[in-house]
Amino acid sequence: MREYKMRRGEHLEDRVPDMEAFVEEHFGPVTGTEEHNGSDLLVVDEPDNPVFERVVAGTVGYGSKKDKLALHIDEKPAEEVIAEGHVDAAEDAVSVKNDFLESATGRDAKARRESLKRDVEDDADAPDNV
Repeated sequence: MREYKMRRGEHLEDRVPDMEAFVEEHFGPVTGTEEHNGSDLLVVDEPDNPVFERVVAGTVGYGSKKDKLALHIDEKPAEEVIAEGHVDAAEDAVSVKNDFLESATGRDAKARRESLKRDVEDDADAPDNV
């Protein structure tokens, strides 16, 4: 499960007031919930895009800190997607995922990658005994 930060000065609930409708708009009908870090996330067991097998998405609350967007997508292997003739759906899958993340967080793919790099570098600099 990967968690995504919001753009500075913005809050997830302001950008996405109805998370269930937002998830359904991008991935398909919500079929249940799943717990992650004390928050109930939305599950889509049969996503609209045939490349996705299962999607788990939603808001992870951190009390006094800003909430984060959590997203986990199980995808079919590339060989299976090609064999089923869903090559166009594979391109669309990338667009759907990036649109979902950018709409929710206000950060494009480049900004998310740079943030992830900074987080990894910060972890590498921390002493092992902390």
